[in-house]
Amino acid sequence: MKKIYSILIGLLLITITNSCHNHKKDSILTNRDISKVIHQMSAVMIHDVTNPPLAARFFAYTCLSGYEVVSENDKQVKSMYGVLNQYPVISKPKQLSGYNYQLSAVLAMYKTAEKLQPSGSTLMLKNEEKFIDSCKAIGFDEETIDSSQSYAQIISKKILAYAKADKYNRISNYRRYTPAGTPGSWDPTPPSYMSPVEPYFNTIRPLTLDSAAQFVPDAPIPFSTDKHSAFYKYLLLSYAKSGNGLTQEEKNIANFWDCNPFAVQNDGHMLIGLKKISPGAHWMGIANIACEKTKAGFSKTIQVNTVEAIGLLDGFICCWEDKYRTNRIRPETAIRTYIDPNWKPLLQTPPFPEYISGHSVVSATSSVILTHYFGDNFAYTDNVEQSFGIPPRKFSSFKQAAQEAAISRFWGGIHFMDAINNGLKQGTNVGNWVLGKLK
Repeated sequence: MKKIYSILIGLLLITITNSCHNHKKDSILTNRDISKVIHQMSAVMIHDVTNPPLAARFFAYTCLSGYEVVSENDKQVKSMYGVLNQYPVISKPKQLSGYNYQLSAVLAMYKTAEKLQPSGSTLMLKNEEKFIDSCKAIGFDEETIDSSQSYAQIISKKILAYAKADKYNRISNYRRYTPAGTPGSWDPTPPSYMSPVEPYFNTIRPLTLDSAAQFVPDAPIPFSTDKHSAFYKYLLLSYAKSGNGLTQEEKNIANFWDCNPFAVQNDGHMLIGLKKISPGAHWMGIANIACEKTKAGFSKTIQVNTVEAIGLLDGFICCWEDKYRTNRIRPETAIRTYIDPNWKPLLQTPPFPEYISGHSVVSATSSVILTHYFGDNFAYTDNVEQSFGIPPRKFSSFKQAAQEAAISRFWGGIHFMDAINNGLKQGTNVGNWVLGKLK
């Protein structure tokens, strides 16, 4: 009897052990595991003062790493081969087994961010280590983690090679950009008088666009000091509204969408950085708010984040093509030169030419993409920057948010109205183009 009892106990223990092992291998990760990587990347970008176009590039390739793993294991997720420009054939590694593909996808994102971001090798690596510890705590065994790590490393290397081929690394070899110094052209602005950001960003390979100049907007209103000209009327409009003509709500909106990583404040003889996220980081946060609210599955969440990031990168490439081609003067410079030398905008002017409005472009692109995934009337609360002391705002749709983000640049005193309106048009074109390519 005792022998039979011992055998039964032994069989039970074997069953429990196998059950636990299978549970560990099949443990399911959620949309929060993806959004956490994005949030951590944004924090590193703040630390590194990553400029807005470059931030979009980091998000795009990092998300593509996770997306590639998912597309190789979930038949509902389409490969990016034949969709993105020059995207390579990446075969699923046959020699690997015992991995969890969701775990591999998140780890691939970490490994790519660690290589792309300047502080990634320290800050993102620490985040990856914490993530692995959390996976052990919920039941992943060492074998599954090791296999998933190997898979992630293979994919990350291939995506990093794809990223390197976009020619961003050549930009540092180009001649130093010098302001034109002609009437109506861009000049550095106070208080930091920074050099222009990414003047050659239009030279890198777009992900879906035929070229950086695919969606050239209408020409900006021509510069003129004639007080009867259209430009001077724009100048007076900005001077009147962005000075003392703002309501408290308009000020709140402008500050909510500021998203200027280069903002500084004077402290005696020092300029201290204010540590703000980029427009792209803000919209990536919104994408994950939508995924969380709808309880989106792991695969849909990686799709949303990846397509959103692709749109951001291509949107910035388009926008930066126009910024340095038109090279238009900022309202602050024009107003101080021709109307009031003591005038200051509500927001600090970012260090690059005025036309067109980058926030308008990428906000419109983002709204088109997120509306595609979540619908026209998707109400949500945006608390992306609550940790920076900015109160949440409620929106009835992504389009409403994009329009508010765009007009905030006028109220902030950093853009003229034609840059905003045409930025929204260009961003909408980019968003529709990206979705069309994916179909």
